[in-house]
Amino acid sequence: MTIERKYLKGRGAQINAPNKFDELSHEMRSDFLEFCRLEGELADKNKTSYLEVFPKTIVNKVSSPDVGMTYSMNPYQGCEHGCIYCYARNSHEYWGYSAGLDFERKILVKRNAAQLLEEKLLSRNWKAKTIVLAGNTDCYQPAEQKFRITRKCLEVFLKYKHPVAIITKNASIKNDLDILKNLTSEGLIAVNISITSLSEETRSVLEPRTASIKKRLETVKILTENNIPVNVMIAPIIPGINSHEILNLAKVARENGAKSIAFTVVRLNGAIGEIFTDWIQKTLPDKADKVLHQIAECHGGSLNDSRYGVRKIGEGKIAEQIHNLIKVARQKYFKDSQLPPLNHSLFEMQRHKMKYSANGQTSLF
Repeated sequence: MTIERKYLKGRGAQINAPNKFDELSHEMRSDFLEFCRLEGELADKNKTSYLEVFPKTIVNKVSSPDVGMTYSMNPYQGCEHGCIYCYARNSHEYWGYSAGLDFERKILVKRNAAQLLEEKLLSRNWKAKTIVLAGNTDCYQPAEQKFRITRKCLEVFLKYKHPVAIITKNASIKNDLDILKNLTSEGLIAVNISITSLSEETRSVLEPRTASIKKRLETVKILTENNIPVNVMIAPIIPGINSHEILNLAKVARENGAKSIAFTVVRLNGAIGEIFTDWIQKTLPDKADKVLHQIAECHGGSLNDSRYGVRKIGEGKIAEQIHNLIKVARQKYFKDSQLPPLNHSLFEMQRHKMKYSANGQTSLF
């Protein structure tokens, strides 16, 4: 009997890859779902669920030397955006879930994030270091419209005049324009907007629940008009899918006010290799073999690449072509433009002031 492989609309991943930490339970769950499907039962309603968690810490020290950040924090784990290539998918396994559909449909909400952030900033040994929102999952994913945790964290950064950087591909960052303007007036904020393609068709299959390209470009423009510095992330670059768009992406980013661009070459570590392979065979079957081959060619013949210094930029002829295009784009559109450094000098004085105020003592300022 031939069984039709149904495409799950509105999601990136089409499967729940086995969790390497819990292979037996996921194998049993997969068997159950397959049984339900064959019997014609609705085993999965494809809805997103929000699960509240209360971690003990929120600010993470980033040990990887090639990430470009020292500290990060994530108000949410899992991401409803559903970007099929997302390296953060693997982190969902640590919570007992799959890097596939679970990553997009089971969102962990850290209700106490702002409180934990404030405790960290008030700790005796903390010195001002730029903290990135968020190094793992998007802090402006759809859950933010419901829970507003990112906004509460930005209020803490503003309260203590502490530098913060944001990475997002969601236009809803504009909802916090008031706080962002106050932060930028003190040199405390930089925003990174991810734009992977100028093709709405490409975006819709790569990143099914993200903001449209038009809205993202409008966001870059609005932030720039309010003097908020923006870097556009052309990331990841996927050979055979969006690698031909580099120059056009850079041009449009600059036209809308971006001060710089950055890039990564896609890599498919851990469970992502299986998830991406399954996805591309269902969504772009004519391109599947070529794209997978070219990705592997950028990483020493493997989809999986964990080598520091190489994993994000790739190597070989295809990667070299990408590097050259980025170099040309920067020379042509961003020759005399770059993100300004963030201000780390205000925090200590502000923290001292806040401690005096909290203790009910007369402020020295």
